[in-house]
Amino acid sequence: MIVRVMGEGQVELADSHFAELNKLDDDLLTEMENGDGPRFRATLHALLDKVRELGTPLPDDSLEPSELILPAPDATLEEVSAMLTDDGLIPG
Repeated sequence: MIVRVMGEGQVELADSHFAELNKLDDDLLTEMENGDGPRFRATLHALLDKVRELGTPLPDDSLEPSELILPAPDATLEEVSAMLTDDGLIPG
């Protein structure tokens, strides 16, 4: 799956990594529901760090369509909330 981190570029992630990412996504949803800004920020950074760690960066000039778009590391709670689906940020 091709994943874009807003403001950073794209990475390719194997489907096998999504169970691990969904755990962080669930934690992020809980922190957003509780209005826990500091924990939200830490978990958002952990999620994006894990995507960078597990993903293979695509070249900057690549024009692949992104199947998943994640917020920038400095996104606010409100901006991330606007990006949510029923599954959170990450499907599954």
